[in-house]
Amino acid sequence: MIKTAAHPLDHLVLPTRSLDAVRSRLVSLGFVVAPTGIHPFGTENACVFFADGTYLEPLAVGNEQTADLAISEGNVFVARDRLYRQTLGEEGFSAVVFGTANADADQARYVEAGLSAGEMLSFSRAFTDASGKSDMASFKLAFVSDKEADEAFLFACQRINAPKIDRTALQAHANGVTGILEIIAVSDRPAAQIGLIATAAQADASDGRAVRLPNAVLSVFSSEDYGSRFGLTVAPSPNLRFTAIVFSVRDGAATRRLLANNAVQH
Repeated sequence: MIKTAAHPLDHLVLPTRSLDAVRSRLVSLGFVVAPTGIHPFGTENACVFFADGTYLEPLAVGNEQTADLAISEGNVFVARDRLYRQTLGEEGFSAVVFGTANADADQARYVEAGLSAGEMLSFSRAFTDASGKSDMASFKLAFVSDKEADEAFLFACQRINAPKIDRTALQAHANGVTGILEIIAVSDRPAAQIGLIATAAQADASDGRAVRLPNAVLSVFSSEDYGSRFGLTVAPSPNLRFTAIVFSVRDGAATRRLLANNAVQH
């Protein structure tokens, strides 16, 4: 059998009630936030791009009627976003997204494994850089989820048309963040969730506690172990929940100074 490389981390989806509020919050943390992007199915984002090619996607519902219609037509992305908000509220961390060169092949794998979350999604949207230059971005998505899960999901994202945009200014963050090192998830069934994540990313699940991607690590902790590492309390649950992001920075001291100057507890 030919061993294939695991899919890389592409981006993280962070639901929010208000892009204006999340933009203000992210700027106070020292991030550059891209202009608002409008999806054709009722959601909108304000992304934070990193030099390592990954990004954060804060996601809000911009048009409820359009989102309702999308859900009725089987749009998994919007449906899972709504399910997350109904379960855990308007602010959070709902999805991890893997980069792929063949979303159709991923969908076939997910269906065969009995883990497909529904129909694939293809769409395009305008992308605008910091100077106002705009181009069209096109994507094809394949979704995977535990059938009983309502707190998190995963999907593979194929970039069909990459916009011819210079992102350099959007990646120059005052806090010195250059990329994402680790994603932290919590579940009291870590082995089962590692298997799910490994299937989504076409990765090795033998570690038992983490899935190692080409450009990041996705670790799954029990609620008890999560509390020991981070000093934070999480209610026990068998479901997969994404809880934290570990960033790489150029200069830790400079990052701490910026946070202190902006009165951000850390």
